[in-house]
Amino acid sequence: MQKDVAIQVKDVGIRFHLSQERVDNLKEYMIKFLRRDLKYNEFWALKDISFDILKGQRLGVLGLNGSGKSTLLKVVSGVLKPTAGTIRTNGVIAPLLELGAGFSPEYTGRENIYLYGAVLGYTKDFLDEKFDEIVDFSGLGKFIEVPVKNYSSGMKSRLGFSIATVVEPDILILDEVLSVGDKKFRKKSENKIMSMFDKGVTVLFVSHSLEQVKRLCDQAIILDSGRLVAHGPVEKVARVYKEMTE
Repeated sequence: MQKDVAIQVKDVGIRFHLSQERVDNLKEYMIKFLRRDLKYNEFWALKDISFDILKGQRLGVLGLNGSGKSTLLKVVSGVLKPTAGTIRTNGVIAPLLELGAGFSPEYTGRENIYLYGAVLGYTKDFLDEKFDEIVDFSGLGKFIEVPVKNYSSGMKSRLGFSIATVVEPDILILDEVLSVGDKKFRKKSENKIMSMFDKGVTVLFVSHSLEQVKRLCDQAIILDSGRLVAHGPVEKVARVYKEMTE
């Protein structure tokens, strides 16, 4: 892997097995499993995906629903292991995927900062140092001492975003996160992301908004049914995507 490459995706595939029949409960599943009666269809969410992202590049991922965009981000960030191919990365990654999905609902916001932060690989000392900054950016104030089960979805996303972006990453992986929270927080979160861009962070970004991808990215790819069908400068790829969706 060359030194100027931040992310290398080579011949990557993700295969899932979909059951051909309905199984209503665990007992029925175990009986069918032991009898080898379970039948599956093989489904490739991604197939033969290859591309490199150079350090400092911002790559937008375009595609219709079900094309494999979010699956690709999960593979690159290490949430999913590829069935085929290899992923190589160079630098500290901040994955902003499904913000707040790892929270424990019975724990307070304070406790979840340490729990979610640990999942992201942060040390307790680092979180102690950054705690006030996280709470201040989230805007949760006294609600940080309230169990997360009482939070709205927007409050969870705001806290998740604040935790995930407290580091200074080399690689930023974004999945529709610029739509979190209310209008005021969306503007605040986009400004935070743009400040990271100014520092030369490498970006892998999924959005349903073509205009947003054109505004934030310099390169783009299009996924269609799990396959890469276009890759290049964002303006060129945007024209191809527009033709596909009109």
